[in-house]
This record gives sequence, structure tokens and C-alpha cells, in this order.
Amino acid sequence: QVQLVESGGGLVQPGGSLRLSCAASGTMFSGMAWYRQAPGKERDLVASITSGSRTNYVDSVKGRFTISRDNAKKTVYLQMNSLKPEDTAVYYCKGDSAVYIGKSYWGQGTQVTVSS
Repeated sequence: QVQLVESGGGLVQPGGSLRLSCAASGTMFSGMAWYRQAPGKERDLVASITSGSRTNYVDSVKGRFTISRDNAKKTVYLQMNSLKPEDTAVYYCKGDSAVYIGKSYWGQGTQVTVSS
């Protein structure tokens, strides 16, 4: 069974930090990404990382967020620093299957709330 399990969300004050983790199992993944969805809004890409660890970020998080992956642990991370209230959202992990080309999998999401 293919699974992506996120963890690390929570409540943090503005300017604080959180690290999200996404543990993958059941298949091999090539590209991995983090998305977020705020209430009443669409799910948007935050950051992505290729199998070769090339990264890409949406402009609003550049310089504050860092995506990384540990292939041995089959885990992808999102280090979030200098958090702002507008970063509040449910964060989802997405993995592209390296076995079934064109097939992607999603985690269940983890809530991040930035508030004083």
C-alpha cells in the first residue's frame, strides 16, 4: 500500500519556525512536493524537489522555506522559517511515482497555523 504521511504541523507565533516531514512507503518516488490549501482557496504548490534534489519554490516562500529529502529514510522535509499569518493552511505532501509514470499520490495533510 502506497502511503505518504505528513507530520510536524501545529500552532506557531509569527516569526517562528516549523519543520514538516513526509514519510513515504509502498513505492519509489521521483519528484516530491509540498502544497498548501488555505480555507476557501485552491491547493497551491509551495515547493518541489526532484530525484536529483533540484528545488523550486513559489515566490512568497523563497528565502524562508527549504525543501529537502533523505532518500535513505524515504522522507521529504519542509523547513519553514520566519512564518507569517498568511502561511496558515493545511500542508500536503505529493509524490510522483517512479514506477507508474504519471501516477501521483497525496498525503492526508497537516495543519499549520501562524497566529499570536
